[in-house]
Amino acid sequence: MLENNSVQFYLITGGSGFLGINLTRYLLVQGHRVRTLDLLPFDYPESDRVEAIIGDIRDKECVDTAMKNIDIVVHAAAALPLYSEEDIMTTDVNGTGNILTSAFTHNVQRVIHISSTAVYGIPDHHPLLETDKLDGVGSYGQAKILAEEECLKFRANGQCVPIIRPKSFVGPERLGVFALFYDWAKDGHNFPMIGNGKNQYQLLDVEDLCVAIYLCAIKDRIVVNDTFNIGAKEFTTMGEDYQAVLDRAGFGKKIIGLPAVPVILTLRLLEALRLSPLYKWVYETAHKDSFVSIEKAEQKLDWHPRFSNKQALVKNYEWYLANLKSFAGKSGVSHRVPWKQGILGLVKLFF
Repeated sequence: MLENNSVQFYLITGGSGFLGINLTRYLLVQGHRVRTLDLLPFDYPESDRVEAIIGDIRDKECVDTAMKNIDIVVHAAAALPLYSEEDIMTTDVNGTGNILTSAFTHNVQRVIHISSTAVYGIPDHHPLLETDKLDGVGSYGQAKILAEEECLKFRANGQCVPIIRPKSFVGPERLGVFALFYDWAKDGHNFPMIGNGKNQYQLLDVEDLCVAIYLCAIKDRIVVNDTFNIGAKEFTTMGEDYQAVLDRAGFGKKIIGLPAVPVILTLRLLEALRLSPLYKWVYETAHKDSFVSIEKAEQKLDWHPRFSNKQALVKNYEWYLANLKSFAGKSGVSHRVPWKQGILGLVKLFF
C-alpha cells in the first residue's frame, strides 16, 4: 500500500468499465472513497462500497451532480474506436471539456486525464517520447489529441491536470479484442498474426497503470502536472509475447505469421463491409514496432512497472478462463465484453 494519510473522495468517469473497476478496487484498498459516473450500471461485487451514478459526461447537469464534494477526478470515460465518429468526438472532446470545467468550478484538487498512445499515430521511430509530434489515426486518435488540448488549456490557467498516455493494457475484466485471441487459445487453435511477429509491441498490466494513476494523485502537484507515457518495461517481440498465452493453453499451438500487406487490404475491405470487428488502429499497427519511453514516469513519479508483457497477457488469460460463464453469449463494443468475431469466426476453423 502506498503512503497517503488522508482519505480522499475520488470520482472515476467511466467507472463501470475495465479500467474503472480495477482502479476502484485499488483505491478502496488504499482506504479512499469512490464515486463513479458511467452510462452503464456499476454491477460489480463492490457496488455496496461505491457511490455509482448512471449518466453521460456530455450532460453538464449530470456532471455537476457527480462532482459535488469530490477531491480528485480520474477521467477515464471515452467512446472507443468502434463507436460512431459523432459519439467519439462529442464524448471524448466535449465530454472532457465538461469534466474539466465542472471539476475546477467545484474546487477539485486535480483532474487526472487518461489519454492514449494512439495520439502518436503510426510513428516513424521508437521509443516514443512525450515530446514527439501527435498525429492520431482515425476519429479516436484525433479525438484523444483534442481532449489533451482541452486539458492543456486548464493547465495553462494554473490547474493541476496530469495526462497519462498508457499503452494497451490488460488485466481482470479486460475482454474486447483480446477476447478474440483468448477464445482461439482456449479452443486449441493456432493464432494468425499480421506480419512475421518480430516487431516489438509494448503492452501494460492494469495493476501497473493503477499505481501510476495513484502516484499522480498523491505526489506534489508540481511534479505530476505533466504528461507521462506508461507501459511495460519488459517486452520482447509480439510473436514471442503472445506465444506465452498459447503455451499456457497447453495445446502445442503456435503464432502463425501472415504477409502484412494482403492481410491489411483484406481487413480494410472486411471492415468496410462490417464483417470484421478489427478497426484501422488495430490492423494497421499490429505488424509494426510500437513502444514508448517510460523513463520520464520512472524518474519523476518514481513509478516502476512490475509486470512484463508475457506476465500481463497470461494473467489476463487466466482471468478469462476463470470467468467464462459470466460473459458467455455477451458481446458489444466496449472492453468489458467480447467483441463479435464476425467472419473471423470462420477463419478460426482453418487454424
